[in-house]
Amino acid sequence: MAHLSKDYMDFFKELAANNNKDWFDVNRKRYKDSVKDPFDKFVADLIDEVKKIDKKIEIAPKDAIFRINRDIRFSKDKTPYKLNRSAIISPKGRKDKAYPGLYVEVSPEHCRVYGGVYQPDKTQLYNIRETICSNPKKIEKLLADKDFKSTFGELRGEQNKVIPKEFKETAANHDIVMNKQFYWFTEMKPNEALKDGFLNQVVDAYKKNKKVMDYFAEAMQ
Repeated sequence: MAHLSKDYMDFFKELAANNNKDWFDVNRKRYKDSVKDPFDKFVADLIDEVKKIDKKIEIAPKDAIFRINRDIRFSKDKTPYKLNRSAIISPKGRKDKAYPGLYVEVSPEHCRVYGGVYQPDKTQLYNIRETICSNPKKIEKLLADKDFKSTFGELRGEQNKVIPKEFKETAANHDIVMNKQFYWFTEMKPNEALKDGFLNQVVDAYKKNKKVMDYFAEAMQ
């Protein structure tokens, strides 16, 4: 069953040209019927499927789904609404952006499924680096797995120019230690999100990245 309709995409295309409260208020019912409710249902069904794979997932859709309102307090861009809907499926949901989870974002521009650690704090980052240095080949083997690599490609993330001295020897041959973010994504054509098999595609991506996510979740502790 397809969760999202063509009007889901059309809504965001029109919002891009009319990103203001007046237009949104006029189209609020349309937003609820074509965007919010269908995406909520998609995330609810996605959580149900992921629970079968990962028993740690016990969150509700409201814990996973990000608001459509932008945080404009410190931004030069004062448009009030995001041009996508997104959610993060993890044991801690959207309240913890460091804990490894599967992040789904659907818009007319792109449809992406991310995994990984995006905002680790200082202690979590140190623990990850320490784990990598204890056995660099372990994470490299996980990242080289054919299912993971064919779906997500390579590990991404910004790197530090300077790292603690105890990690420098390992970093000389394994530059993953330089990373301060550890994430990956797969991208589909936006129209794929309107098809019957989209939920299964996302679940399949979750399965293919679970071993790598589990590695980082354990390493962070």
